[in-house]
Amino acid sequence: MRKIRKIVLICMIISAITFVSYAADLNELQEQKQNIQENLNVLYFTTNTNEARLAQIQKYNLKNKTEFLEEVARLEYDEWADSKNYNTEERLKNKINRIKESLSNTYFCKLILIDNKELIGFISIFPSDCDEEPNLTPWYATMYIKKEYRKKGYSKILNNAILKEANNRGFDKLYLKSDLNNYYEKFGAIYIKTLKTGEKLYYINTK
Repeated sequence: MRKIRKIVLICMIISAITFVSYAADLNELQEQKQNIQENLNVLYFTTNTNEARLAQIQKYNLKNKTEFLEEVARLEYDEWADSKNYNTEERLKNKINRIKESLSNTYFCKLILIDNKELIGFISIFPSDCDEEPNLTPWYATMYIKKEYRKKGYSKILNNAILKEANNRGFDKLYLKSDLNNYYEKFGAIYIKTLKTGEKLYYINTK
């Protein structure tokens, strides 16, 4: 009888240990589930917040927001001008005047992104943008996002806006040249050839 009681006691101890272990595992699982749910809630909130924020970004033709013309011209100059430290102010003044004169040209356009009166970036349509291919027109050009706004989805907004604008102007495609690898392809750019400058020549359908 004593032996049986000992066996029963051992079984009860084993059961108790198993139950405690199971309870601990269950609590751990519940905590993990709660953490996963909290992370999902944060992700859902962040995604919705970002989408809502992007939806509120305002797009304008620079022609209708000329108060941003000088800032756009300076950013474009700093990004793409050759020998940018040479006669800078005079060259900037000439650039601003050229943009002003071109704003009514069907083959020229600058769209800008504004958030709470702050310029985020811009993109252009140019009548020409490649000495090696003077007969191709019009051109997708000067995709620019300020550094503090990059990798937040604004380039996609600019891309979609300029393609829509081009389509509204009756252009079924835009040409593009770039030395970036595997960047404009995500916007639908189709490779044509490599230019003598080493840049790649593409076209993008506007529909």
